Parts: sequence; structure tokens; C-alpha cells
Amino acid sequence: MLLPMFPLPSVFFPGEIVALHIFEERYKQLIRDVRETTTNFGVPVYIEGEMEYGAELELKEIIKTYDTGELDIICIGRRTFKINTFQKVMDGKLYAAGRVEYMPYFDDSVASLKKNVLDLIVELYGLMDVPIMGLTDENFNIYQLIHKIGLSLSQEYKLLKMAYFSERLLFIKAHLTNTIQVLKQVNQSKEMIGMNGHFKNFDPIDFMDFKI
Repeated sequence: MLLPMFPLPSVFFPGEIVALHIFEERYKQLIRDVRETTTNFGVPVYIEGEMEYGAELELKEIIKTYDTGELDIICIGRRTFKINTFQKVMDGKLYAAGRVEYMPYFDDSVASLKKNVLDLIVELYGLMDVPIMGLTDENFNIYQLIHKIGLSLSQEYKLLKMAYFSERLLFIKAHLTNTIQVLKQVNQSKEMIGMNGHFKNFDPIDFMDFKI
């Protein structure tokens, strides 16, 4: 499959809603072509100087067109792919293209695991004193918050390459558990070293009768 390519140092996931601001001429052209032909485009992840995997995005809506031709668009993630060949410039176009193979993906998650992850996210946000509104078991979608739980780009990239949703959830669960433990230790340390402005008072030791 040949896809127009929009390389970014970002990871997007199947089912994720993606908002992009388009300002480069080559990508203005790409979006115009995608809209006219109703094809999807690929966002290969640029990481450590390489591009191997990425996500196919479907253009859903152009929210705003600026006088300069810049665009605000909404896309949705579809499939994960691996790049087989890459053209820096597609024939007759300004943008790149690549031939890809789509990776298998299996949604094998169970409700209890999703609930574990949701509970950990709520706990994490509570420790950071960040409000999290309207999130329930019924409407919870991990990809709504995937970029807001402290994952590094390399961790997100590792997630993208996983074929099973359960594997992704277990990875996220382990990350959240570790992060929460670190935050608890930090908060405990703050209390112990008196970062709240209070200091413990100790009576001086009298060594007058001390013998070895």
C-alpha cells in the first residue's frame, strides 16, 4: 500500500483523535490531495534519526482555513504500519510517500484490566492535584489520555508496535504503578525534610557524663 507521508516525532494510536495544525506548503498540498481523493495518509514516527513504524490517519474534518492557507484539521488514527520503502518526494508532489504493510492488532482486553488502569490514572492525577472530570468506566478510552500520563516518546513507540491491546494495557499499568510509587516517595520526602516550612527542634546532647 502506497501512502502519502507526514513524518513527525510523535506517536498516534488506532482510535485516537488527532488535532493538527498544517503550515508547511508540502503538507498543505498533502491535505488537499487527501481531501480530494478521500485517501488516508501515514504519520511515521521519527525517532532517534530513523523511521520504521507509524500510524495511518483518516482526515475527518478541516476545522479552520487561514488566509495564509494554513489549516487546523481533525483526524482519527486507523491502523499501525511498518514502512517497507520510503520516497523523500512522491512523484509530482511536494511531500513524501511510502509503501507500507499493516500490522496485526487484536483487541483482547478485559473490563477488569481497563478498570485497573483507570483507577491508577485517577490516583496519579490525584497525587498531582490535577482535576480529571467526567471519566467513567463506560466512556474511558486510554487513547484520550495516552499522552498525558508521563510516557516518553520511546515508551509510546514501544506501545505502538504491540499487537495486543492487553499487552499495551499491562505496559501502561506497570508504568502508572511505578510513577505513582515515585510520586508518593517524593511527597513523603517533602514532608520529612520540612518543605512545608516547619523544622523539628532537638535538645542539645549533654556529653558531660559520656564515656567510651
